[in-house]
Amino acid sequence: MSFDFDASIDRRNTGSNKWSKYPPGVLPMWVADMDFAAAPAIVEAITRRLQHPVFGYCSASPELRDQIVSDMATKYGWSIRAEDVVFLPGVEPGFNMAIKALLEPGQRLAIQTPIYRPILNTPRQWSLEAIDIRVDRPIAEQQGLLDRADAMLLCNPHNPTGKVYDRSDLLALAEATNDRPIISDEIHCELVYDGRRHIPIASLHPTIADRCITLMSAAKTYNIPGLKTAFAIVQNPELRQRFEGSRLGMVDSVNILGLEATLAAFRDATDWRDGVVTYLEGNRNYLASAVSERLPGVTMQLPEATYLAWLDCSGLGLDNPAEHFLNHAKAAFSAGTDFGTAYGQFIRLNFGCTRATLIEAVDRMASSL
Repeated sequence: MSFDFDASIDRRNTGSNKWSKYPPGVLPMWVADMDFAAAPAIVEAITRRLQHPVFGYCSASPELRDQIVSDMATKYGWSIRAEDVVFLPGVEPGFNMAIKALLEPGQRLAIQTPIYRPILNTPRQWSLEAIDIRVDRPIAEQQGLLDRADAMLLCNPHNPTGKVYDRSDLLALAEATNDRPIISDEIHCELVYDGRRHIPIASLHPTIADRCITLMSAAKTYNIPGLKTAFAIVQNPELRQRFEGSRLGMVDSVNILGLEATLAAFRDATDWRDGVVTYLEGNRNYLASAVSERLPGVTMQLPEATYLAWLDCSGLGLDNPAEHFLNHAKAAFSAGTDFGTAYGQFIRLNFGCTRATLIEAVDRMASSL
């Protein structure tokens, strides 16, 4: 089945955060939210559920749990059990629950920098000391920093750089963190390019899994983030109990339509997923060529995953590149300072859009320079 990812869909006046933050005329290329219609299988599953007129509190079906167990085995060679899966209304609540369960104020949390704002903010929110692990440097060179950390909050594939950690990276990280907990945000795990295969860090060995809380969702890959459904995989029963106990009335149950959509995504929409990954890879390649040829002073390392590009604008001589492009190109990007104070010369560009929109964004950027 073919899908038209070039179709332009007007998202204004739909409650979209992405399209309502800025006035008409500004291209929104900021938040990690794609502009593509969801897979027909997902829309059909939600439509079927809407035929039943009662929308009470819900829980995940055995079929969904079994589907996730099967997916982990098929996609990653990772053997888990249905009871290892904990459903959540999002990955962000999940890693905050994990921090509450595992750490006390004053302890040290290792995070990768640059890193997207919800992770960047967690040490301050929980009165922890941040240990910055540079994503552009080998893990082995940062052993001393990791030795000081009481836990690691990993983002793989990485947001904003699109780095995919390979087996050697992950083994080095597991060794460097020794027996300390690893909370792993793997929400972009199915959006990988160039024939790569995502590796969950917990899948490397049972002793590593024993200290891992792995967070995943269909939200990013299948473009259903507004349905607020994610899950954690926690194979250690004692750790899972501590994790569940940290809800504290703040992390609620999961959206009933999100559960239906998640099952449909994993079970029935793999052809759509494959199509969108191919389209996004084309967008990525176009953007890399366009940056090189049309935006002198801007550089971009080819992302290995996600639909996010991390652009270094330090060669432009601008005080605030994101502000410049907003004011002079009418294109809205995430400012580099959202990912760390040291990154004011960077912007994050979301290429999860039609090729025509991406071309227009580059045209506007080039004209503004």
